[in-house]
Amino acid sequence: MTCTASPKGYAAARETAACAAEKDPLRYRAGAGNQGWRMSDLTPSHILQIGMGFFASKTLLSAIELKLFTALARSPMTAAEIARNLALNERAVPDFPDALVALGLLERTGNGPEARYANTPEGALFLDANSPAYVGGILEMANARLYRFWADLTEALKTGKPQNETKHSGEPMFAKLYEVPERLEQFMNAMSGISAGNFRAFAEKFDFSAYRTLCDVGGATGQLSCMVAAAQPHMSCTSFDLPNVVPIATRRIAQAGLSDRVKAVGGDFFADPLPSADVITMGMILHDWNLEKKKRLIAKAYEALPEGGAFVVIEALIDDERRKNAFGLLMSLNMLIEFGDAFDYTGADFAGWCREAGFRRFAVIPLAGPSSAAVAYK
Repeated sequence: MTCTASPKGYAAARETAACAAEKDPLRYRAGAGNQGWRMSDLTPSHILQIGMGFFASKTLLSAIELKLFTALARSPMTAAEIARNLALNERAVPDFPDALVALGLLERTGNGPEARYANTPEGALFLDANSPAYVGGILEMANARLYRFWADLTEALKTGKPQNETKHSGEPMFAKLYEVPERLEQFMNAMSGISAGNFRAFAEKFDFSAYRTLCDVGGATGQLSCMVAAAQPHMSCTSFDLPNVVPIATRRIAQAGLSDRVKAVGGDFFADPLPSADVITMGMILHDWNLEKKKRLIAKAYEALPEGGAFVVIEALIDDERRKNAFGLLMSLNMLIEFGDAFDYTGADFAGWCREAGFRRFAVIPLAGPSSAAVAYK
C-alpha cells in the first residue's frame, strides 16, 4: 500500500498501523481488532514466568515436605543450621533459603554465613504444621501426588483419561485413596487446609436465621459442620461421608468440643438417601463428578430438603464468561487429571441444573479468594 497523509478518525486506525508497519516492519506489527502494538513495548516476562513457574512451586513444596517452616517456628536459623536440622547437602544452602526469601516466603536478617532466616507472618500462620491455621495439607498432597500427575497433562488433554493412581491400577480414584488409612488421612487434611477459609466465610456470611439443621454431604473431617455450629449456636449439623471416614470425623468433632450439636454419619451419597436437613451442603464435592452424576446428587439434595430449604455448593466457581477465575479453570483441568470426565462449572451452569431438578431461586455468595457458595432454594 502507499502511505499518504495521516488518516483521521477511529476507522482509520488499521490504516495507520499498516503504514507504520510498512515503514518499520521490525518494530511495529498490526494487532488484533483495530489496534496495533510496537514490538519494543512487549516483553516475554509474563510468558516465561508462567512457563517456568514450576521452579518456584517445587521450591515451596519441598520446603513443606522438609518441614522447614515448622522448624523455623521454633527459632530463626543460619543457612548452616537449616542444612543440619533438615539433613540437607551443603550444596543446598544458601541457595534454597535465599530462593524462598526472594519469593517472599522467608525473611532474612543480615548477609553471609551469619545471616538468619525466619518465617514471614504468613508463613508462621499458614505453613507451620503446629498452627491451627495450617494450610500445608493441600501442599503436602500436591507434592506427593499432583505435582507428578500434572507432568502428564498433555496425555490427559489428548485422551480424556485420568493420570493419577488409577492410570495403572484401573481402580476409581477414591477407592485407591480410601484403601490406605494414612493416605486417606493425608487427603482429609489436604481438603481441610484448602477449605478452611471458605467454610469459615460461609458459616459467617450465609443467612441461617430461618434454619435449624444442616447436613454436609461428603463432610470428611466434619470441618464445615463444626464451623457452622461454632458460628451459629442454634444450628445442629450432620457430617455425612463413607463409613471409614466416620472415626476421623468423630475424633475431630470431639476435639472441637461440639459433639453435642455435630455428629458424623456413615453412608454412600450415591447408594443411600441423604439425611434430611434444612440446609444441604457439598463442599468441593460436585466438581468431582461427570454431568450425569452431578445431576443425580442435585436431585438427591432436592429430595432431602423441605420446602424453603437451601442446597449449597462451595467450589472455585468459574465466572460465567470463563475469562477471569484462572484458579477455577485450572482446578477443572485438575479434575480431568484426577477423574477424566469430572469438571468444574459456572454459577449459571449450577443454576440451570438445579432448575431442572425443581429448585426455584438461586444466589452466589463470594467467599475466600477464587471460591464462592452457589445456593439453590427449594
